[in-house]
Amino acid sequence: MSPATFTAMCSANASSPRRWDGTPTRTPRPRSLRVAPDSPTRLVRSAQPGHCPDCGNRIDWHPRTDADDRSVGLHPQELPAAAVPAVSRWHVSSGIAHPAHDGTPWCRIPHAALCPARSAPAALTPQLTALRRHLALHTRRLINNGTLTTRATPPAPEATESCRPARPIAQLLSVRYIASHPIDAIQCVAQTRQRHRCTRPVLDDHTPPGTWTLLPTTPLSRQPPALPVDRMAVYDLTHLPCTEQLRWRHQHCPGHATSSAADLALTDWEPFDPRLHHQHIHPRLPGSTRTQHHGT
Repeated sequence: MSPATFTAMCSANASSPRRWDGTPTRTPRPRSLRVAPDSPTRLVRSAQPGHCPDCGNRIDWHPRTDADDRSVGLHPQELPAAAVPAVSRWHVSSGIAHPAHDGTPWCRIPHAALCPARSAPAALTPQLTALRRHLALHTRRLINNGTLTTRATPPAPEATESCRPARPIAQLLSVRYIASHPIDAIQCVAQTRQRHRCTRPVLDDHTPPGTWTLLPTTPLSRQPPALPVDRMAVYDLTHLPCTEQLRWRHQHCPGHATSSAADLALTDWEPFDPRLHHQHIHPRLPGSTRTQHHGT
């Protein structure tokens, strides 16, 4: 081996890390989850992490297979099935939550059964009591650190209903939906470049808003149910272009309206049923002028 060749090898070894046998050490590039172009949904099928707004503890959101269209928030860790009552046992398969036990020694439990901000269920095993106490201590730390703020006493129901419906009813694409948050608080579900959920709202000052209007509680083609009112406040979006209505249906901000980014959460829309959601029917329009123009 010539001196020049030996010097070149030493320089290469010095510039790139190598193992004891001289083979180069290569760190594999991290691979992110991607959605197939022909996938019927852009939502990555994995647990959608979140935090309970009442106690601040972590929740894993999963789509469910029962009659409820909304996702279910489960405690992130598995628990021994013997410590969980049969009615509270869930199992997750391929990212989908099933309200039953799959026969294994482990199961999942809804966070609502452990949330320290709620009243404790009557039948709580000692293991679940200890876990609930642990979550309560974590909630206390969050409050002491200023990370979690306790909710103030809610205003009178009459005042809340007249100015800002907590679960508004919207009409878009000729279908009525009920949202889980007020119109101005509906958050975009798309993924940002930092792989976090977009924090921008769907309602934007630079796009045409919907209008609050009084519409019949049920379409004329259906048999009207026995309801106390026949007209209700609806956030009507049907006068907007189809592209805008699709943006609202997909729950995207204007910046992600035409983006190919995957969704990091399920949409908050739920098909409106006057029999199931009768407590969210408001016979009066939101009172303020700002509400009429900006959807609050």
